[in-house]
Amino acid sequence: MSSSLPYSVKDVHYDNAKFRQRSYLKVMTQNLLTGSRKRYCLSCSTGKFLVLLLIFGLAYLFLTSTPVHVPNQVAKVSESNEKGEFKINGGINFKNLWRRAPRLPPRLPPDEKGSNTSYHIDPNMLVSESLWISRQQKVKDAFIHAWSGYKRYAMGNDELMPLSQTGTDGLGGLGATIVDALDTAMIMGASDIVSEAGSWVEKHLLDRIKEKGQVNLFETTIRVLGGLLSAYHLRAGEYGKNFENEGPKPAVYLETAKDLADRLLSAFTSSRTSIPLSDVVLQNFSAYAAPGGLSSTSEVSTLQLEFNYLSTVSGDPKYSVAAMKVLEHMKSLPKVEGLVPIYISPDTGDFIGETIRLGSRGDSYYEYLLKVWIQKGMRENNNFTYLHDMYEEAMKGVKHLLVRKSVPNGLVFVGELPYGSNAAFSPKMDHLVCFLPGTLALGATKGMSRDEAMRKSLLSFDDLENLKLAEDLAKTCFEMYEVTSTGLAPEIAYFHTEEYSEQGLSGGNKKSKYIDDIIIKSLDRHSLLRPETVESLFVLHRITGNPKYRAWGWQIFEAFERHTKVSSGGYTSLDDVTSIPPRRRDKMETFFLGETLKYLYLLFGDSSAIPLDQYVFNSEAHPLPIEGNTPMK
Repeated sequence: MSSSLPYSVKDVHYDNAKFRQRSYLKVMTQNLLTGSRKRYCLSCSTGKFLVLLLIFGLAYLFLTSTPVHVPNQVAKVSESNEKGEFKINGGINFKNLWRRAPRLPPRLPPDEKGSNTSYHIDPNMLVSESLWISRQQKVKDAFIHAWSGYKRYAMGNDELMPLSQTGTDGLGGLGATIVDALDTAMIMGASDIVSEAGSWVEKHLLDRIKEKGQVNLFETTIRVLGGLLSAYHLRAGEYGKNFENEGPKPAVYLETAKDLADRLLSAFTSSRTSIPLSDVVLQNFSAYAAPGGLSSTSEVSTLQLEFNYLSTVSGDPKYSVAAMKVLEHMKSLPKVEGLVPIYISPDTGDFIGETIRLGSRGDSYYEYLLKVWIQKGMRENNNFTYLHDMYEEAMKGVKHLLVRKSVPNGLVFVGELPYGSNAAFSPKMDHLVCFLPGTLALGATKGMSRDEAMRKSLLSFDDLENLKLAEDLAKTCFEMYEVTSTGLAPEIAYFHTEEYSEQGLSGGNKKSKYIDDIIIKSLDRHSLLRPETVESLFVLHRITGNPKYRAWGWQIFEAFERHTKVSSGGYTSLDDVTSIPPRRRDKMETFFLGETLKYLYLLFGDSSAIPLDQYVFNSEAHPLPIEGNTPMK
């Protein structure tokens, strides 16, 4: 029997004027003036005198009372105050005496002692903005160093092997690092890399697409198709003004994306159902199922942002129609409190098995439910409202069935149900699950800051609860880094609970408060330089403004620099994050340039860059515009 979410209503106090208690004075005066005694008292001269005395007495109290302190959260900004400072004026404004009490937005509670979301900020976190600009530059320098190694030893290959100083093609041979890194270079203003990457795309990528063999539908869509579409949008918009002489015109990226997508569509047209096959042979427009015949739930449901945007800018609806049929079909399938198994059959269209998790093969299904709805403008009562309904139901299921606290120190984590909801719970949490804090925060405020959402009374109790869970989970994800000797997170962690414990499998950092909470098994100690935690830190900093998320991101970046940087160029994955020096794995994943460094750069920069209320990031961190913010072809 699963336990319920470790929160209660007291954790997020819902302050609503509709339910606010009235003062005893107000109750008595209202009863006096409206009750049956009113008619009796006013029928005699003594009663009239007492009523007049009461009125004059109340007026005297109003005129001589001291100003009432109003909490900063609900203080009104003076319209005449050009600086936007909060002012509370003393005295009485008679015009306001007869106004109805305002309906105030929900308010977050004072932090409880020991809460993971404490806002008692370490003064060391409150560094100057100029320092963050310099730190942002260091991330850009790291990106340039990573690109230099790739360019020198692996240009045209999918990925760099920095220790062997060679390249490897594990993603179909489409130069995945080049396309994945292109929009990062644009956002960072790295003109030379924009020119080099863009020129390679123009000269070589279309030929590669026509000549290459089998590729994975999901990986090719999020990395290559998503990268081309993001580059098209950025090059055609404001960012393109900085690169008018670097790389090709925007149309090159769009036409290449269309050719690739036309071939990828064979995964849909070759299937008996709305569920696409997993692999495509680009050369001859054919598609095949994965060994065993099943597709991953996350893979088939993480194509829609890219295909939707391509339909928007190309004017051809066929891409969006094919991709959206997947989610429309999934809407009708049975679920467990909104949660779904990690496999689905293209032959029958049904979910297969009972394994439920938010790690590999499950993660981005939940991410795209929210993000596709956001991409479509978040309008109520449109054809995509069902996506938000599915997302909200799923998050309630996560909180009820998957959220637990570790012992002895109470880290909030998300576990798994390997054999379904009626079987044993597993306290296993992939690093991949660390996408969830950012998704929860984005779902709560829809991309605007929390303060703005509060001022506009847009946050429901569920939104505030999800935002609290997001911050608690982000804390846990950061502690997965902090608990190891290298300061880098393992691929998978387990959590000590009342029912589960293993000895001798700590992360190695004996100074960590949570060394007894987090268990790292020997086969799970590797690091691929994954982006999910810094992604969530970026989103949470944008939404809450809390400087601790920047501080945590900087600490992670410094660990990358200490342990994964290769002097000859590039960065490498690690075999064991619990030992010093760590064993190196000789691989630089494309997402280190496409996601990890991009999110760190945006975390340390100004919030006006790629604002979350105008863009939605695909699962590979390629920003695509929300509908209404799309440049024409």
